[in-house]
Amino acid sequence: MTWNKTHKKNTKERVLQSAAQLFTQEGYEKISINQVMEHAQLTRGAFYAHFDSKSDLYAQAIKTAANNAHQAISKTTSDDIASLANHYLSATHRDKLLPQSCPLACLITDITQQDQKVKSVYTDVFKAFITNIDKLTNDQQRSFQIATLMIGGIALSKALEDQKLSDSLLSACQSAISTLANINKPSTDI
Repeated sequence: MTWNKTHKKNTKERVLQSAAQLFTQEGYEKISINQVMEHAQLTRGAFYAHFDSKSDLYAQAIKTAANNAHQAISKTTSDDIASLANHYLSATHRDKLLPQSCPLACLITDITQQDQKVKSVYTDVFKAFITNIDKLTNDQQRSFQIATLMIGGIALSKALEDQKLSDSLLSACQSAISTLANINKPSTDI
């Protein structure tokens, strides 16, 4: 029996959504193809109709996770850098309570051990992240600084077992971004 194109596309999307969620929560090494397929409520055989390898799935799942995270954050923040930073640098994001965590922060240590295809996708996602921030700052250097505070802040806060220290780190990153966002802004004082 042959499936129509819509069925095949929907099946691939289910696998990608499952992989995006599982990989950003647990990383590449802790998640198997079987776990992804079980989470997607599909058989392992369906995997090979869409992906060449686990690495191929991982690369595509990073894109899916980034798109999901971008859509979610766009719905909940206003068009200013402080609002974006406060949402991104939150305990909710750190504690994996969002529907989709940002793969840039959650997979940062995984990426260095992956193949060129995965690194290339991660790089493209980072470039898109910078582009989105740059739309708010109109200053590429400042955009890099803000992105580093956001991604690094979440990544470090996840690694700390001391909750108070982790919360302080998130707050310090939010404050630094607020300061960066206000540099060279025209004063409204008369």
